Amino acid sequence: MVQLIVGNKGKGKTKHLLDKVNAQVLDATGNIVYLDKNSKHMYELNNKVRLINVSDYMVSTSEEFVGFLCGIISQDHDLQMMFLDNFLNIAYLEDKDISPIIDKLEKLGETFGIDFVLSVGVNEDELPEALKEKVIVSL
Repeated sequence: MVQLIVGNKGKGKTKHLLDKVNAQVLDATGNIVYLDKNSKHMYELNNKVRLINVSDYMVSTSEEFVGFLCGIISQDHDLQMMFLDNFLNIAYLEDKDISPIIDKLEKLGETFGIDFVLSVGVNEDELPEALKEKVIVSL
């Protein structure tokens, strides 16, 4: 399952994402991973959450990003949830259609039993119609 937290830059998406990940860790039976473009939020995350700074791994296209996610998934059979902050930036999708990548995340989630929560820096009305049902927070 893919869920979206949407809103323009500076609206508080990261705060909602951090609150959600820290709440989920209390009930989680598997591992939780948080991907971001830097390690700035390291001390705001519960220490049971694995923070991965995507910019450390030479990812430079959306296809490489999906491969990077597959690598994370392949090495952790207990992975339950992935939180992706600054999704458009870390997935190299700024000013691009995000639907194909969201579809791939849906398939990965179904195949491996992983839930994805993404913060996406666009208003809800800018999303393709098919993605609006995935919005859990609109700022």
